[in-house]
Amino acid sequence: MFNLRVYGVFINQKKQILVSDEHIREKYYTKFPGGGMEIGEGTRDCLKREFKEEMDLAIEVGAHLYTTDYYQQSAFNPEQQIISIYYYVEPLEPIKFPMREKAFDFTEEQLKIYKEKTSIETFRFIDLKDFSEENVTLPIDKIVAGLIKKY
Repeated sequence: MFNLRVYGVFINQKKQILVSDEHIREKYYTKFPGGGMEIGEGTRDCLKREFKEEMDLAIEVGAHLYTTDYYQQSAFNPEQQIISIYYYVEPLEPIKFPMREKAFDFTEEQLKIYKEKTSIETFRFIDLKDFSEENVTLPIDKIVAGLIKKY
């Protein structure tokens, strides 16, 4: 079974890259914003929906950056193969979501919600000059981080 994921790479005018810090099922992940494609959805529509749901942010989806080209087993379901698609994105409006300075800087309210939802997230920017594969958790994200650093 396949699990199709779509992620956005947003680099702002200050040359900073957006990452999502997430606490999911008792583990911590830093990754690119995005998520799973739903039935009836195209990849670009999926990414627009994910940014709207997660950050209340309308985006424009730009150029394709990378699609997984090797076997990657799901970290959450060993019977699934992950296929991830990455696009560059640009916001169509100012970011309203409260940005964090530190990784996993969750509010007390988010920590209370976590007990019910099993996942919470927050967002922050990392200076592109300091960004590397080490800043992200997931194996496919590490490949994309390396591609970004090449350009």
